Amino acid sequence: MKNLRHSIFLFFCLLVLTPLGYAQRPTSASPYPSSIFCPPEGNAKSARVQNLNVQKNRSLYPKASDFDKSVTLKAMLVGGDDSERWSTQKAASITGYVRDVKPGGVETTNCKSKDKNFRDTHIELVLDPNSYEKNRCVVVEVTPRLREQMVQKGIDWSTSMLRSKYLGRWVRVQGWMLFDFEHSNMAENTRPGNPKNWRGTAWEIHPVTSIEIAEKH
Repeated sequence: MKNLRHSIFLFFCLLVLTPLGYAQRPTSASPYPSSIFCPPEGNAKSARVQNLNVQKNRSLYPKASDFDKSVTLKAMLVGGDDSERWSTQKAASITGYVRDVKPGGVETTNCKSKDKNFRDTHIELVLDPNSYEKNRCVVVEVTPRLREQMVQKGIDWSTSMLRSKYLGRWVRVQGWMLFDFEHSNMAENTRPGNPKNWRGTAWEIHPVTSIEIAEKH
């Protein structure tokens, strides 16, 4: 009888505590993280980077009045210090050719997760399909939060699916404007002539809230 009471007690503990454990981390049953996987500020230590991460992790969709119609892919690649050129409170819709689609790096915005499902997807847009210069692209990013929202709508925004569907195609991308100052020293507009530049501007559309095939621009 004592052993039976002990077994019942252990079963009750597992029944109560298991949901709490699952609420704290992603589960194998779901390939994408819930909104509590990582807080909006990520695990950054400085207030400045925490604020940047909150912008990256926005999950609200922009309204028509939020869009800055002066933002185009060509305008984003105009040379010169562009750190104050646009507003992070505005959204944009740009059209470009997809030169590459790949997993983003291990960053504080996603609590430094090494799992590709829990990291951003980098999409490189260029004006010319024959453009291979690293410093002539604009990076737009799909985030785990928006990826999860799409899963709930039956849409696959995994990096592999985005690559297979959009690589080498013209697309129209919409989302929030973001100046990623963490990469400003590797962008041609803010660090001109740096041989390690791998982007034209530190401005991004991040997060992407819509992406669709478009006519050649």
